[in-house]
Amino acid sequence: MNQQTERRKRILSGIQPTGTFTLGNYIGAVRNWAKLQDEFECLYMVADLHALTVRQVPAELRAHTREAAAMLLAAGIDPAQSILFVQSHVPAHTQLNWILCCNSQFGELSRMTQFKDKSAKHPDNVNGGLFTYPALMAADILIYNADLVPVGQDQTQHLELARNVAQRFNNAYSPTFTLPEGYITKAGAKIMSLADPTRKMSKSDTNVNSFVLMTDDKDAILRKFKRAVTDSDGIVRYDVAEKPGVSNLITIYSVFTGKTVAEIEQEFAGRGYGDFKTAVGEAVADALAPIQGEYSRILADKAYVDKVLTEGAAAACRIADRTVQKVYKKVGLLQL
Repeated sequence: MNQQTERRKRILSGIQPTGTFTLGNYIGAVRNWAKLQDEFECLYMVADLHALTVRQVPAELRAHTREAAAMLLAAGIDPAQSILFVQSHVPAHTQLNWILCCNSQFGELSRMTQFKDKSAKHPDNVNGGLFTYPALMAADILIYNADLVPVGQDQTQHLELARNVAQRFNNAYSPTFTLPEGYITKAGAKIMSLADPTRKMSKSDTNVNSFVLMTDDKDAILRKFKRAVTDSDGIVRYDVAEKPGVSNLITIYSVFTGKTVAEIEQEFAGRGYGDFKTAVGEAVADALAPIQGEYSRILADKAYVDKVLTEGAAAACRIADRTVQKVYKKVGLLQL
């Protein structure tokens, strides 16, 4: 048996519990997580600590955390195959965070584009956590010695920081951390707003027609796709520069039907956008319906969700605590 089959590569990914996932979250991340389980050793995290950089309503955050876990289970995360846990249930994340903050440079953190973006978005709450959260994100990854991290284009900078800090620590104290690689999924990595196809789909958008939620019913989904911004050309053709709205819809349709861009262009040749938008909406609604049913069933069984999260946290702690003990010893903290 060779080395590769002995130890599967480890993947870590997380999602914030800031309300219902969008179609963009599902296509860009969650949908692929279930598929990765067969090939990799997977840890999936509900990143509740990261959500605190923006002021949260406590009762809502608790509810959203359980809902996020239920949605991940409904979307195919199997707790018998993967470790599913809540970030704050593993205290080692924040313990390692402090050590990594002390090994991150102020200049590095100040260059993070998300810090600049979020500071502009919430000028009344530019807090220290917003500034240092890339170090917490590095701790999330490095504490499990993850080999791979699924990243969208907007997260590559954070992964680069994690690699730099890991390398710096390894050089200063001896090899400790695995240097994580980005794992980029192919189709539909970035889904754009239905109302403004030059921007990423986001539920923080003030226009509710710009995003589809995982819990939207069929009528809402069809209505939102019918209102999706396209162009005056009337031709279903993939061209991100010239036809961003149509190209976004083609990407979404391709994800749920498995059809290639060429097949889709052929299918709708000579047909208007009305037909095309309806077909995309139908494909999305049909794909989400079984997940929605499973989500309702799982969320109603609070005891089951909490059991999965308790067992997941225990499994995550076993790995994370070993890393922190090793790191504490290396930096010279007295261990009794």
